[in-house]
Amino acid sequence: MATRIGIVGYGNLGRGVEISLALQPDMELAGVFTRRDPASVETADPATPVHALSELAAHAGELDVLILCGGSRSDLPVQSPELAASFSIVDSFDTHARIPEHFAAVDAAATAAGTTAVISTGWDPGLFSLNRVFAEAILPQGQTDTFWGRGLSQGHSDAVRRIDGVAGAVQYTIPAEAAVARVRAGERPALATREKHARECFVVLEPGASPEAVREAIVTMPDYFEPYDTTVTFITAEELARDHAGMPHGGFVIRSGESSPGTTQTIEYRLELSSNPEFTASVLVAYARAAARLAAAGQHGAKTPFDIAPGLLSPRTPEELRAELL
Repeated sequence: MATRIGIVGYGNLGRGVEISLALQPDMELAGVFTRRDPASVETADPATPVHALSELAAHAGELDVLILCGGSRSDLPVQSPELAASFSIVDSFDTHARIPEHFAAVDAAATAAGTTAVISTGWDPGLFSLNRVFAEAILPQGQTDTFWGRGLSQGHSDAVRRIDGVAGAVQYTIPAEAAVARVRAGERPALATREKHARECFVVLEPGASPEAVREAIVTMPDYFEPYDTTVTFITAEELARDHAGMPHGGFVIRSGESSPGTTQTIEYRLELSSNPEFTASVLVAYARAAARLAAAGQHGAKTPFDIAPGLLSPRTPEELRAELL
């Protein structure tokens, strides 16, 4: 029987989840649930059912896992624990500094309800997190550095768009080439946050909004922008649509260490993405498969990618994985 998925929220990420589900042999999309007027939502497949989020409880019997596609700044901190009290869920909460408290809130709700909640999936946190763990376990004497970009960050762009006076915005993360070169060379430099990345924001203001106030709100935002050198450029809505419609991203995790004195080993994992939301959505879908399997096995409460065996992500059987991929 196919795993039945509900999508909560239908922006770029929700659309990516819909597209990814169409490629899965063992999963099906039961419906999209939105805070908007369902009639106003244009899905990738016109046949996809769209419901009001307020109707979610009425469809509980049709759903095995909900994939939550809201933002980390204000949506997921509320929605994830709230919905985990009734459904097994997967989210992409990506505010690294707040993951422990998010996990605790979701775990309390899921444990009490007997549901399974996989949090902080995607590629970072998510796949990059796993590669940091692998690399540090394999090379215990060494240093791990993570670089993101150049690319458009969905979470940071969403955070800017939520600022009063902002009509539209995108944010790009830009790695420092000199810092990357030093790490790849095995120098293991002690790099401050500002030395590794810069952030670049392109913002459309609402009529009458103060550019100075918006700029200050962006550059002083904790976790998102305050630790970085951030530039803010104000543009028109036409320029935003013309020049910033694409959503590329990527990055790399590099671990440089020694397996014995003088014997240097380097591990690098890299992603180059034409569409950040579609790739992130694909990761969420794979973890939704794992969430359904864990729930069926009675493994409830909150989980992160660290807690989930890779084989649970695959539609293949354990026998097929051993024969074909091991």
